Amino acid sequence: MSEEKRTTASIWDKNYSDVSWAFGTEPNEFLASQRKLFSKGQKALLPGDGEGRNGVWLATLGLDVVSVEASPVGCEKARGLAAKRGVAIDAQCADLAAWDWPKSAFDVVAAIYVHFPPNVRPRLHARMYEALKPGGVVLIESYTPKQFERRESGTVGGPPPEMMVTAADLKSDFPEAEILLAEEIETVLMEGVRHQGASDVVRFIARRR
Repeated sequence: MSEEKRTTASIWDKNYSDVSWAFGTEPNEFLASQRKLFSKGQKALLPGDGEGRNGVWLATLGLDVVSVEASPVGCEKARGLAAKRGVAIDAQCADLAAWDWPKSAFDVVAAIYVHFPPNVRPRLHARMYEALKPGGVVLIESYTPKQFERRESGTVGGPPPEMMVTAADLKSDFPEAEILLAEEIETVLMEGVRHQGASDVVRFIARRR
């Protein structure tokens, strides 16, 4: 593992160790609002699933969940949350840039606040699309560049500005997909200690043709 990858995992190990739950234990509101897209028996991939709140929620709906997270601490907390909720998930500790992405394997890919440097983002979004079965859907919620100004006024949350994305960025990253939703909105996040306050986000859903 490169020094950069070790550092990223170490940073998130510390974030997940410093508090009980960095982003809380309930699913992301946008993901939960799309309940109609999920069915028992579907296979779901959660890249960058952190402490597992979203993957575990999908597992409670009867989905077969693969949760991938670079932080060993995050992976262990995800397994513990799954056990507490009485479900099983396949929590894999791996760096997404080096992970062996399956192809045409999943009905759902949900990437919730998974931000990438711009030089690797299109490639990893392409891996997400390729991981879908035909007819499968990818769901993304991320911060937009407007979030930088929000943080200056006290909102908590968001990656470095260069890793924030717009709806146009996401449409460009999924050129072959059927775009079902691509909107930039203002919302209020109350997710653990790391997402708090009025926020500017992009919500995106696309189907593999």
